[in-house]
Amino acid sequence: MSGDLLLIVEDEKHILRPLVAYFRAEGYRVETAMDGEAALEVAGREPPDCVILDVMLPKKTGIEVCRELRATQPLVPIVMLTALGSAGDKVLGLDSGADDYVTKPFDLVVLHARVRAQLRRARRVAASAGAAPARQVKLGACEFCRDKRLLTRDGAPVKVTAMQLKVLEYLLDHEGAVVPRSELLNEVWGYDAFPSTRTVDTHVWQLRQRIELDPNQPRHFLTVHGIGYRFLLEPES
Repeated sequence: MSGDLLLIVEDEKHILRPLVAYFRAEGYRVETAMDGEAALEVAGREPPDCVILDVMLPKKTGIEVCRELRATQPLVPIVMLTALGSAGDKVLGLDSGADDYVTKPFDLVVLHARVRAQLRRARRVAASAGAAPARQVKLGACEFCRDKRLLTRDGAPVKVTAMQLKVLEYLLDHEGAVVPRSELLNEVWGYDAFPSTRTVDTHVWQLRQRIELDPNQPRHFLTVHGIGYRFLLEPES
């Protein structure tokens, strides 16, 4: 039995009721909200361990709720739930700070697997934080404050998307190791959120543009051809 607190935000009762029944039967503590403002109020009373968040909500959209939750609870896993299914919609949801994206209609067992995966990831992040890694790190021309999730250059904020930050944080957590593109897709985007590993390459390229002293000759974000990437805090001589 899980015991984790799950916040389900869904305005359609015929979808909300079976979700609540299923997850309570699986041992979760479940709180609910049927509009965006209520979702933020409930999350503010007791931070949830995971949020299932519909995109199309009254009062505040799921995208707005996601962004506001990220500002106050940056580590809570958020799984977006929506009838919208295009790649552009997925990018919008994920760039707003969501960790995964499930399109209606969905299988409850599959949704549960997504929730479990995000809870495992959140626990790994919490365990890594417990090991007291450096909270302020120097990266090429920039500095990154992990506590504030803030990237700066010469003291000024550098504009980065939520997904770029997630890629950076995952590579920081696995500093020195070779991380396959498929692993980044699974752990950062969700195992079937995108069909192509080119998404990973694009985000790493964007991080190089912002962080590397010379993006054409990267010293931190190293390509391991045919596999993925290796991230180094201290460049090899």
